[in-house]
Amino acid sequence: MKKSFLLGLALVSTVSTAAAQTSLTGAGASFPYPLYSKMFAEYKNAQGVSVNYQSVGSGAGQKQITERTVDFAGSDNPMSDDAMKAAPAKLLHVPTAIGAVVPAYNLPGVTAALKFDGATLANIYLGKIKTWNDAAIAKLNPGVTIPPLPITVARRSDGSGTTYVFSDYLSKVSSEWKTKVGVGNSLSWPVGTGAKGNDGVAGVVKSTPGAIGYVELVYAKQNKLTFGSVKNRAGKFVVADNGPAALAANGVVIPADTRVSLTNSANADAYPIASFTYVIFYQDQKYGTRTEAQAEALQKLLTWMVTSGQQYNEPLDYAKLPSAVANKAKSIINTMTYGGKKL
Repeated sequence: MKKSFLLGLALVSTVSTAAAQTSLTGAGASFPYPLYSKMFAEYKNAQGVSVNYQSVGSGAGQKQITERTVDFAGSDNPMSDDAMKAAPAKLLHVPTAIGAVVPAYNLPGVTAALKFDGATLANIYLGKIKTWNDAAIAKLNPGVTIPPLPITVARRSDGSGTTYVFSDYLSKVSSEWKTKVGVGNSLSWPVGTGAKGNDGVAGVVKSTPGAIGYVELVYAKQNKLTFGSVKNRAGKFVVADNGPAALAANGVVIPADTRVSLTNSANADAYPIASFTYVIFYQDQKYGTRTEAQAEALQKLLTWMVTSGQQYNEPLDYAKLPSAVANKAKSIINTMTYGGKKL
């Protein structure tokens, strides 16, 4: 895997002169960046439309779509009602994939994949568990010899949807976390070394013996990081993969606007730290200097992402959208207008 694919903060596909007027820009989550890299390259090859996606974090993406400086934002968490009120017009959300957030760690000499539960992860990130041989970790991993290495907590320094997903899960399983830290893209962290992007956190873990960090599954795999299984609500320790991540959506009532949390799923076989990742865009596309051609190009891209583009999800360790969710996403995309006229 080329370093530019892993660590690059911008995805830019060159475009022909003929298609230049319908080039598109997006910004936001690093969580889906490897997937969007592949999707947008394939889309450019098939349709001749360039997509420039800046991997700057979900919080920055939400800010940029609110300010109308991009065609769409990428975000692992849906915007809140209050956040959307700051936008000058109605925003829409559609999911493009389901991804898993994993506890990746660097523990020299330990070959067994460790088991974690929500309380233990919360206490590590609260600074209450400070060494790897703590009794709480040992209890979850009988028979595994764990060294008394200090734990270096790695976390995001930027506004992050991955942080939102991880903290949303911790708030559901730890009342202390919910009270003291809570849920958000940016948090007042009790402990930890901050890094920008999923790639930044993965880099800290990879280079620091004793480190633990929460990253999207593909970043753990690309960086060859060990990651642990996590105990789900049914009491089963589950290793993150496409199937268990997809199961997180089973049985969840998906609202009409698709804004929903999938963490700590009640499904007995689901991985508990899973989430949709979203694209966010304006329902009415006539603003600023935007042309109807740009609006149509965005609508076509989004439709492709939730239909034909889904073929790229699983090879990159993201789960495909369930068919009912994909159909709901298409229905939302079909409500896009330009100056009040349906596209």
